[in-house]
Amino acid sequence: MSRYINPYTDFGFKKLFGEEANKDLLIDFLNQLLPAHHQIATLKFRNPEILGEMIHERKAIFDIHCEAQSGEKFIVEMQKAKVNFFKCIMA
Repeated sequence: MSRYINPYTDFGFKKLFGEEANKDLLIDFLNQLLPAHHQIATLKFRNPEILGEMIHERKAIFDIHCEAQSGEKFIVEMQKAKVNFFKCIMA
């Protein structure tokens, strides 16, 4: 059995960053990745699953709802692989 948590898995990422006690750590981590105009002031953990009506339709899981210091609201989702229909904007 492994002694370490893999942060690249959904379980590992949520264990390290997805708990209320580690919220400040997550904000700091994400702010290191985001440009200055998207710096996170607050965030909320959520996990609603949105499924398409047909099996071949896309599925989205929104885990982290953020509010930037500017008041802008956006969601963050960790993906290990390319996902069709999910647009990433890093400007």
